[in-house]
Amino acid sequence: MRLHLQILLGVTLLSCAITAAAVHYDPTWESLDTRPLPTWFDESKLGIFIHWGVFSQIGYHSEWVWWAWKGSKDADVVQYFRDNFPPDVTYADFAQQFGASFFDPNQWADLFAASGAKYVVLTSKHHEGFTLWPSSYSFNWNAMDVGPHRDLVGDLANAVRNRTDLHFGLYHSMFEWFHPLYLQDKANNWKTQDFPFSKTLPELHEIVNAYKPDVIWSDGDWEAPDVYWNSTGFAAWLYNESPVKDSVVTNDRWGAGIPCHHGGYYTCTDKYNPGTLQPKKWENCMTLDDQSWGYRRNINNVDVLSITDLIATFAATVSCGGNFLLNIGPTGDGTIPAIFQERLTQLGQWMEVNGEAIYKSVPWSKQNDTLTKDVWYTSKKGADGVDVYAIILNWSANATIVLGAPKVSANTVINILGYPVALKYRTLDQGIEIALPPLQDIPAPQAWGVVMKLTQLSNKHRPKRIMALPERYRRNSKIRTY
Repeated sequence: MRLHLQILLGVTLLSCAITAAAVHYDPTWESLDTRPLPTWFDESKLGIFIHWGVFSQIGYHSEWVWWAWKGSKDADVVQYFRDNFPPDVTYADFAQQFGASFFDPNQWADLFAASGAKYVVLTSKHHEGFTLWPSSYSFNWNAMDVGPHRDLVGDLANAVRNRTDLHFGLYHSMFEWFHPLYLQDKANNWKTQDFPFSKTLPELHEIVNAYKPDVIWSDGDWEAPDVYWNSTGFAAWLYNESPVKDSVVTNDRWGAGIPCHHGGYYTCTDKYNPGTLQPKKWENCMTLDDQSWGYRRNINNVDVLSITDLIATFAATVSCGGNFLLNIGPTGDGTIPAIFQERLTQLGQWMEVNGEAIYKSVPWSKQNDTLTKDVWYTSKKGADGVDVYAIILNWSANATIVLGAPKVSANTVINILGYPVALKYRTLDQGIEIALPPLQDIPAPQAWGVVMKLTQLSNKHRPKRIMALPERYRRNSKIRTY
């Protein structure tokens, strides 16, 4: 009998190995889009985005400052450089000053972990072309040869992996504003591919092999078609042969017309938050500074999302099946502005109590409440069926709240996460009325978004039909990360 079990187990393992080995993705979107999304990404819900580069040393306008200065020649930006720098100053001069002298990757990693995030995405190269790793394909325009003289990508990757359980990911811009080979290909109407095959694709292979990221967050793709970038060829290698083929996730920014149509998950547009359940896994990339993704010296307090606004956007995103990628812009010397640190710490305080309603949750049959505004739902399998979480964003002075979506049973129990006493409630003709504790009894972090847990609800709920992607997000448009 024992021998029989051993043989059966061996056959089973061999069968699984053969099945796994047989999975091969062709370099077509039809094939690539069939790849299952690695489970860790959907379960994580929260990531931190970092826009950091030479533009951080300038600290004016945005991470698009070079283009605004020398490309589109925005009047205010041109005047800023005219007023503050010598007439012969070049963008490369700022790369020399980009020293990252206070960059402490351990401090960054600890802050990201304290925020409650489960993954981090660093800009390995933005549209300026300056690489934060010692790239063999960016001679004298990388962080080892110029400026910090450090492998910034490697330093952060090591800190994140040694000190936290976060997944490490990399943003990479496919194009560069002023690279002569890119401009030549553009002039040739994308009939030549000198830039992607000598620069973009070798860089992508380089960072995957060197740093083994779990996220490849592509951008800068929108001017040229995906065939110019050989996007499907790279993705096929990434899914079939790369060292992260089983764990890596990719977004949808792989060529003109591709976003919101193909890719591992959809980002569609910056700050994409459709407010309805989507048929494909998606991500809302948001920035704490409402005016820029990169650091600005002239940032004002009113430009930064409040913690209540941040949690409101987060709740709506997760309720509709999305992930939330929250961006910060460090300074050129490698410090994270104090107001960003405060927001991440506040978010972590909220997640410490309410993470149960976020991590590994799935959309419920209703995304928001049918009677009361600013209530978003998530759900999770519990000990006695499906547990439902109601994230309440506005706590009024009233002693009760009415929820229209949940249908209670004789055994339903309602609690506030982090509050020790079960709440009393009564059924109405429409919905349930729940007695609320005094607001002063709810600590500040929880009050930013109070989460109720409802267990053993009636099983009469039926899953909501997944809505088709709104037409406004299907249009071919230029997608920019600011």
